[in-house]
Parts: sequence; structure tokens; C-alpha cells
Amino acid sequence: MSSIKGTLIPIGGNEAKGKHENNGLDYITEGILYHVVQQSGGVNAKIVVIPTASSIPTKVGENYLAAFSELGCTDVTVLKLKERSQCELPKNLALINEAKCVMFSGGDQSKIASVIGGTSIHDILIKKYQNENFVIAGTSAGAMAMANEMIAGGSSTEALLKGAVIMKKGLSLIPEMIIDTHFIRRGRFGRLAEAVAIHPSLIGIGLAEDTGLIIKNGNEFKVIGSGMVLMLDPRNLTHNSHEKLKVGTAMSMSNLTTHILANGDRFTMDDRKISVLPIHEAFV
Repeated sequence: MSSIKGTLIPIGGNEAKGKHENNGLDYITEGILYHVVQQSGGVNAKIVVIPTASSIPTKVGENYLAAFSELGCTDVTVLKLKERSQCELPKNLALINEAKCVMFSGGDQSKIASVIGGTSIHDILIKKYQNENFVIAGTSAGAMAMANEMIAGGSSTEALLKGAVIMKKGLSLIPEMIIDTHFIRRGRFGRLAEAVAIHPSLIGIGLAEDTGLIIKNGNEFKVIGSGMVLMLDPRNLTHNSHEKLKVGTAMSMSNLTTHILANGDRFTMDDRKISVLPIHEAFV
């Protein structure tokens, strides 16, 4: 993991897109999209927005153009990819090759996996992420698609019943994680809990809205944004009933380690070490 040179920024959805959205953080100097720009090299970096997941890609693209413009960005392009064949067009491959940052929008994460997964654009993204100072950001569906074991859907109301979560293959940018989004507002604890019960070697990450992670070297991450990140670490489970149960049956797990992190807190996946931002710094 330490050989990875790029940066991933998964975001929990509904991130602030202008100074008019008051979340307690200054949009220009502390907002999530500010961090995306800074990690990409600054306001002159070439940023490509991909609204493949969205059912309203034109509107979503316009929103991001306005949001990045407010931050002073000078080179932002919206690339609408609806068909796999578009992921093989030379002009689109050139655009991704030249980019310093690719930003995936929210919507349906399965569209990202089915349209982009296994294509030449997917190959370029992986190679640039592994070998260059390159940023891949994604909000909501765009964050969930970063995983290999991707949550594709599932009921929150039937949480902790076997079969409530639907899993598919994602883009495998960060295979050590399972990522869920809109985590607090949509009550998705049970959905993520079942996902880690199915894959107990992986870390479950629940991102609140307007909250994200900056992941370096495929291993170290820092929390950004105005909300919380909930982590489910199943490595020390002493009981996991998932495999033995029938679909629709209530699940149980014992010794599932849970962490709640907020802006500035850090975590390393290889040793599962947490560094919490001191309270006096959090209120400076």
C-alpha cells in the first residue's frame, strides 16, 4: 500500500457547494471541495467531473462547475460517460490522462461500476492513482464505487436482517474498505454492519453528509468536513452469525469494534491506529 502515490477523497454526499451553505466551516478555506482542489495542486489544476452515476448529469455538472469556479478554479471539465464505448474514445482517454483530479458525482454507484469498470478509463485511473500525484474524489455513489466490495443498495428499515444489503463489485481503488454514505441521515448502520459481517477482513466506513476522508498511500486517512465518520472494525469478532442464517433472519455479532471520528482525526489501516485531534486544536 505504501507504494501508492495518489490520493483518494471519498465524500459522504451533499457536500457544501458554495459560501451560501453554512455548515460551520468556511467554504473557501475549510470546505471539502477546497481540500479536493488543494490536494490536486491548486486552482489551476485540471479537474474532470464525471456525473455518470446521476440521473440529471447536466444539472449536476453545472453545479460542480459553479462550485469549483467559486473556489477560483480555472480548468474544470464535465465528462458525461453514459456508455462503455465512450470510455474507449481517444479524446476521453486523453482528457483523463491530462487530469490532475477526477471527481465522481452522486447517484447510482452501480452505473459507475457498469459503465466504467474494466474499461480503458478505469485502467488509466488505477495506473495514475498508483503511480502519480493524482486525486480521485467521489461523493455518495462516487465514494461507494471506490471499494472492491461495493454496497449497491439495501434497506435501512430492514437493517441487521440477513439479505438487507446488496453487494456488487466496484472500481477496487481501495479494496481494504467498504464505504457507505449519507450514513447518519439515512440510518445506514445496520446496512454497513451486514456488509462487514459478509466481509470480516475489511473495514467498514460510514460517511456522514458533508464529510469525507483524505486517503494517502492507500493506508493513511484524515477526516475532513462538518460531520462524523463511523468505522466498523470486524477483525476481532468473537461471534458472527451471518454465514449460518437464512435470508430475512435477524443477525448478531459480538466484539465489533466501533470508532467515531470527526474533522482532523486520523487513522492508519495497516496497524488500525487512531490519532484524535486534540480538543483545544479543534476549536481554534
